[in-house]
Amino acid sequence: MDAKDMRIKSVLFRNKRVKLVVLITLVAAMAVSGSAKDKKLSADLEDKNASVAMDVIVQFTTVPSQKHYDKVSNHGGVVQRDLSVVKSLHVSMTPAQAAELAKDPDVAYISPDRELKGHMNNAAQAVNAPYAWSLGLNGSNIAIAVIDSGIQDNTAVNSLPTSMSKSAPLAGISGNVDLNVPLLTTSRVVYSQSWVNDGAGALDMFGHGTHVAGIMAGDGANSTGPQYTKTFRGIAPNVNLVNLRVLDSKGMGTDSGVIAAIQTAIQLKSKYNIRVINLSLGRPVYESYTVDPLCQAVEAAYRAGIVVVVAAGNEGRNNAQGNEGYGTIGVPANDPYVITVGAMRSMGTPGRADDLIATYSSKGPTAIDHVVKPDLVAPGNRQVSLSSWGTSLELNYSSNVVPMDYYHLGNNSKASSSYYIMSGTSMAAPVVSGAVALLLQAHPGLTPDQVKARLMKTAWKGFPTYSSYTDPVTGITYTSQYDAFTVGAGYLDIQAALNNNDASVGTAKSPTAQYDPATGSVYFVGDNSAMWGSSAMWGASAVWGANLFVGSQSAMWGSSAMWGSSAMWGSSSTQGFSAMWGSSAMWGCISQNGSEAVSIRIDGEK
Repeated sequence: MDAKDMRIKSVLFRNKRVKLVVLITLVAAMAVSGSAKDKKLSADLEDKNASVAMDVIVQFTTVPSQKHYDKVSNHGGVVQRDLSVVKSLHVSMTPAQAAELAKDPDVAYISPDRELKGHMNNAAQAVNAPYAWSLGLNGSNIAIAVIDSGIQDNTAVNSLPTSMSKSAPLAGISGNVDLNVPLLTTSRVVYSQSWVNDGAGALDMFGHGTHVAGIMAGDGANSTGPQYTKTFRGIAPNVNLVNLRVLDSKGMGTDSGVIAAIQTAIQLKSKYNIRVINLSLGRPVYESYTVDPLCQAVEAAYRAGIVVVVAAGNEGRNNAQGNEGYGTIGVPANDPYVITVGAMRSMGTPGRADDLIATYSSKGPTAIDHVVKPDLVAPGNRQVSLSSWGTSLELNYSSNVVPMDYYHLGNNSKASSSYYIMSGTSMAAPVVSGAVALLLQAHPGLTPDQVKARLMKTAWKGFPTYSSYTDPVTGITYTSQYDAFTVGAGYLDIQAALNNNDASVGTAKSPTAQYDPATGSVYFVGDNSAMWGSSAMWGASAVWGANLFVGSQSAMWGSSAMWGSSAMWGSSSTQGFSAMWGSSAMWGCISQNGSEAVSIRIDGEK
């Protein structure tokens, strides 16, 4: 395709002298031969011990039938779970057996059943949620599927395992604990199911899922009244929740578990009016989104009419490859059909004018496919939300339990059993999920594409050129540039989205970025099926903002910006671009080690 035909009007940056840092080590370690679509066995599966059985996901060209079960069995595999939503089977077999099975023409792709985990204040004022509440919008009759570590609502408290007793002591907390009735005091969990085999059912043993649920749906009952100075209410405080537990007490899960949960959400869509799926979890990128099974699952939900909201990841500080945290978006946040959310810092004030990007928020473009991400940013740093008493997070990080005097009148220094503080893009994603529920309550006929488009076009774009944060522990200063790969289309604005009636035609597929060696520029790549650039109404500058699509001497890549001419993008030639933008290179600083790729942030940035 002619590069000229593929360009959208606005240029990301233009500077013939700049280049990307050459990621020689990473490319050598992760490069794949040929197109990803030509390979039927993932690179990381080829590296495994050929004779040791392991869990894999076998994608077929059609929905698996008995014939496909037999083929797996004939190659020595054992089917563990049906994943028809992505034309797949979860299978136990050796890599050698998988390699033989991959030769079958009915097999499309085989990859390991990879581990993933959660990406770890309700800043309702910053995103203008009170405006929606003033209109009577609260998420009623909309359901959000929370695919996470489970949810503890009030109906679950009396059946907590002994190890999670409300009387359990918290290390580092002086004095008694105030035992208010915690969690969602009026349960709106309409369905629960678990894919974690630890005997706890769909209860939250980790503490992450309940916190996420509170950000989108908490009713604020335990902080409402004349004795309280702050009320912690969710963005859509009357939305229904479908609790699909896939993460264990350590916050770990697998591709197959998440795919099965997504499949269940699709099946239950009509029964509970599930319009949104929240995925505050992820893992590293191993292959193109076009073959990644987790990406195929979120696309199936999108095609079923469900808006999928995903946390971007918390690797924005990762400079292991000298790229200042760029290229660190995880899976399935790298999929162009989902809404990928980065995290902002609310700076302790209700307004958004002083808010800054959290330096740990992962930045795009995505590895391999170069999709421009994130799509939006929302408050995610030091979010106060629902506590899940006695879970591993709260026991291990008890200093983040909210003291009563933080929101209660008087000198009550007891630790609250109702609220807890967490930080991360995990906390930003449910802010957007709650906003989607409000928008769909007001306009139930909107499609996932129309929802995403409106949220992006109406996002607030009044950012500074750059900002810095110095970690008080390490002394390292991190500087963030407010470009399209850091803040996407801008800061979620619920009021603006509700007042927008622009009609959109086509998909809201996140664009990709492409380097043009002839001009030394990076452009958004056009897509005939997408609305971006098809008209002035939906042109790239209208959605992402003109200040993010300007020449090298201004806001996006200004010469006086954080890295100048010799750090992030290099100082001469276009050699670096061949590594970053090459058709077969796998680049970025996302580690093959899942524990490094998606960290959980507790304390956040002050």
